[in-house]
Amino acid sequence: MTEISASDLTLEEKASLTSGADFWTTKAVDRVGLPSVMMTDGPHGLRKQSGSTDHLGLATSVPATCFPPAVGLGSSWDPELVERVGAAIGVEAAIEDVAVVLGPGINIKRSPLCGRNFEYFSEDPIVSGVLGAASVRGIQSQGVGTSLKHFAANNQEFDRMRVSSDVDPRPLREIYLRGFERVVKDAAPWTVMCSYNRLNGVWTSEDPWLLTRVLRDEWGFDGLVVSDWGAVNDRVAGVAAGLDLEMPSSGGRTDAQLVAAVRDGRLQESVLDTAAQRAIDLVAKAGKRPAVAGPLDVEAHHALAREAAGRSIVLLKNDGALLPLAPAQRVAVIGAFASEPRFQGAGSSLINPTRVDAALDALREVGGDAVSYAPGFAVEGGAVAASGRSADELRDEAVEAARAAEVAVVFLGLPAAEESEGFDRDHIDLPAVQLEVLDAVLAVNPRTVVVLSNGGVVALPFADRVPAIVEGWLLGQAGGSAVADVLYGAVNPSGKLTETVPVRLEDNPSYGNFPGEFGHVRYGEGLLVGYRWYDAKGLDVTFPFGHGLSYTTFAYGDATATVDADGDVVVSFELTNAGDRDGREVVQAYVSLDGSIVQRAPRELKAFASVALAAGETRTVDLVIRRQDLAYWDIRVDRFVVEGGEYTVHVAASSRDIRSSARVTVQGDEVRLPLTMNSSIGDVVAHPVAGPIVMGALGGLMGELTGADSSAASMMPNDEAMQKMMASFPIGRLVGFPGIDATYEQIEQLLAEANAGA
Repeated sequence: MTEISASDLTLEEKASLTSGADFWTTKAVDRVGLPSVMMTDGPHGLRKQSGSTDHLGLATSVPATCFPPAVGLGSSWDPELVERVGAAIGVEAAIEDVAVVLGPGINIKRSPLCGRNFEYFSEDPIVSGVLGAASVRGIQSQGVGTSLKHFAANNQEFDRMRVSSDVDPRPLREIYLRGFERVVKDAAPWTVMCSYNRLNGVWTSEDPWLLTRVLRDEWGFDGLVVSDWGAVNDRVAGVAAGLDLEMPSSGGRTDAQLVAAVRDGRLQESVLDTAAQRAIDLVAKAGKRPAVAGPLDVEAHHALAREAAGRSIVLLKNDGALLPLAPAQRVAVIGAFASEPRFQGAGSSLINPTRVDAALDALREVGGDAVSYAPGFAVEGGAVAASGRSADELRDEAVEAARAAEVAVVFLGLPAAEESEGFDRDHIDLPAVQLEVLDAVLAVNPRTVVVLSNGGVVALPFADRVPAIVEGWLLGQAGGSAVADVLYGAVNPSGKLTETVPVRLEDNPSYGNFPGEFGHVRYGEGLLVGYRWYDAKGLDVTFPFGHGLSYTTFAYGDATATVDADGDVVVSFELTNAGDRDGREVVQAYVSLDGSIVQRAPRELKAFASVALAAGETRTVDLVIRRQDLAYWDIRVDRFVVEGGEYTVHVAASSRDIRSSARVTVQGDEVRLPLTMNSSIGDVVAHPVAGPIVMGALGGLMGELTGADSSAASMMPNDEAMQKMMASFPIGRLVGFPGIDATYEQIEQLLAEANAGA
């Protein structure tokens, strides 16, 4: 394709480039040789639809590898693995001549009820940002673009196309935007997808603060902003705000609106030029991809999907080393999910897999005739349900199978109808019929393992009664084989939770502020999202953020922390695999600052790594905490600020399993606020330059106000109490108090001189 500029196009042609030609492709401009390009859904595999198209996964798509969705893959905590999966998706997209894969999704798991949590990585922005950047790097390494989504504060499905996410500045910046900033700056996605919702009352598709000031001016994004499918409210306002491409096609209706707006002066043509040029640039990027030879290596990609699924599994509990199983053990496999796997979520990310592994088949490949099976319960729409057998019959059969076995492995999970894009869950409970089967099995065989299949966390009321629990999430097409790999020990589990498992739904931080009412949802928990909330409130949890066990054990040495030349904090410690199996440990670094001037969670994750160690091996691990990740959003100056002080860095195996701590002094950023007549006495005293000038000029002010003989002091229990009270007293309101001879005008003049000196 020859180089094309927006200046080469007519007004109508420029407008045409800002909306789709159909559901999945951009418009071509044949006159200048500009082709169209295709976008397709992701993010855990390619969903290129053939024939009729839709956005809800109803129409047929071409076969593609279904990798573990983000709920699973995120539990690997491994950017290298995520990048490899991304590269494989990029290869499949390139083979199918797809220019942009719509993903990854990195929205925060604010509530466990969000129906789309299976597409998102974590309740923590550092995890979401690091893994999101890895996904983008992987896909784009193949000359295929990504679309980072959903920007921003799209944390529920209920009323998602209209609701206003009402978020205060600090949590918005520190929790909900921080991951997006990380991905944009570290990985440069080709496109960013704006969300459906409003943000603090403004449609994200027409929010210049979000799409231009933050995304482009502050973060340096130079790609294209595309709407979520059907997210445009006012096309002219959207282009002016920084929304470059509306998808899908409007049939030319909104193109005409843009042309009319330019002609009647409501929209500057230069603004339309910018949007059109970004569309041209996207086509040019796609055109640089080298030709890819097919066909797809289906087996190689399935093998990668199996590896990724094995690394996504979280061993929550393993009392008495019940796992791994021995091949010769008599094992009763119970639960319809073992033969009818649920391996992905419903909606726009629904992949047509190249093949699907069932756990029962994979377990029998290892255990042979020692593995028996009873479905135990029916899953709606499945083969067991079609058999017409009653719940009592299925339960009784499961009990007999468990009674005859050495170990019972019970597969429990959420039916697909209970979690999907488009709606949120009403509860976090497993179906009652499944829990009844588990209770009956436990009554005859306490040596029971529970394997979960779920896209969002579920309550685990049996956690204290079941000796071994395996969180299997949604694991993609090879998940069944991966579960067998872990249960029999061919794979040593290393996944860890990227979201907290609460005891009750009522304990979660968004409870009472989810999903909102009358078109607004208030993020009333503020900064205390996920584990931050549970730690700050001292609440019990079933399993904490970052938790996950292994078949080996890891010993942590004493940590040290230093500040390097870039201002980053480097945490070093020795990690030893103290067991007799090779394994992998996800190490985590949390930070706290005692006496902070702003609200903070007790600990916040700031760095992590997945470390592979052979049995008996010791390695020095260095975790780098970026200086900017220590910063809080200072609402006084509208920017990130690093607070100076002595930080404690906690090296941990989970948010509640601290293995070693070290302290390090970090130099803070200087924040100088101009003093006004409404500045408190405490503000004045603390000001590094202006304070001494003003206090010197007023001479003895604090002494007069807090002296033992003053009438004001006699009303207070002690001098310290008086000083605390007066520290928040506006300096401009001191005029007329005993001992203050200065006039209002004189204090005002002193402040002006002090500010000038600062």
